[in-house]
Amino acid sequence: MDEFRFAIMGAGNIARHFCDAVSKMDDCVVCAVASKSMDRAAMLADECKIDKAYDSYEKMLDDEKPDCVYIAVTPNDHYRLTEMCIEKKVPVLCEKAMFQNSVEAKAAFKAAADNHVFVMEALWSKYLPAVRKAKEWIAGGAIGAPQLCRCSIGFAAPKDDTNRYFCEALGGGAARDITVYAYEIVTYLIDQKIVRINESATKGRTGVDTNDHVMIDFEHTLADIMTSFVTNMDDEIVVYGDRGKLVLPNPHYASESLLYDEQGKTKEHFTDTATDNGFVYEIADVIKCVREGRIESTVSTWAATLACAEEFDRIMESMN
Repeated sequence: MDEFRFAIMGAGNIARHFCDAVSKMDDCVVCAVASKSMDRAAMLADECKIDKAYDSYEKMLDDEKPDCVYIAVTPNDHYRLTEMCIEKKVPVLCEKAMFQNSVEAKAAFKAAADNHVFVMEALWSKYLPAVRKAKEWIAGGAIGAPQLCRCSIGFAAPKDDTNRYFCEALGGGAARDITVYAYEIVTYLIDQKIVRINESATKGRTGVDTNDHVMIDFEHTLADIMTSFVTNMDDEIVVYGDRGKLVLPNPHYASESLLYDEQGKTKEHFTDTATDNGFVYEIADVIKCVREGRIESTVSTWAATLACAEEFDRIMESMN
């Protein structure tokens, strides 16, 4: 079988991490990279041994005709570049948050369906063995019926109004950078119908949300999500059941998950010692889906991405 050829839009650190993951896999390669800056594209190509570098996204698509494009630019440009790829019938793996709002999400997914083009949000955390283990425990009744869920993710971002964290024009804000992880992982783990949801957020001096608070009433479980750009938090998800609990430390890049009984004694401590670069799992799913002619993943689904984009809408509204 021919090597699966990825092209990358964007030449930042996350693109380097993606290249590292691809280098650890047997059946794929990064064939080209494009950036608005030729210098940045050429630097990444040199560092990661990529054959071609471009300063035009469109020319790269036309010249290379890759099997899939990995979009690794700032969120403000995700929708435009996703649409560009769809128009050229090129499959897309786009970094989170894939869209800034639900209008973009609905339009892109309609275009993908109409053109039968695979598109997926790169929510790599869902694929991590420690996260999958936590989901397995919940689904298998290891903690009994889930009653409550608590999630917190937060850090003090560099205080620079022009960086991607705080710049509104670049799609900044806590929602699109870290709440996306919290919301999508919690809803992935609990996997119940949402009955009611409430949001509140702190508006920072640049206009972006700096703290988010999301309260979800699932059909049988209550969840509380707190995220922040301005304070360091204990990054973890805890799910309390009627026969125990589970703890998922650092859920967005989890390497372990812990299961406790009703008395608080450790029943199982899962440690992921095999994963060197967690991107490999989502990349493998993309390759499988595209080769099978599918347009959507069963793990990072369109429904999940759209639901999170709708959550962004509500968080933004809560600041008005």
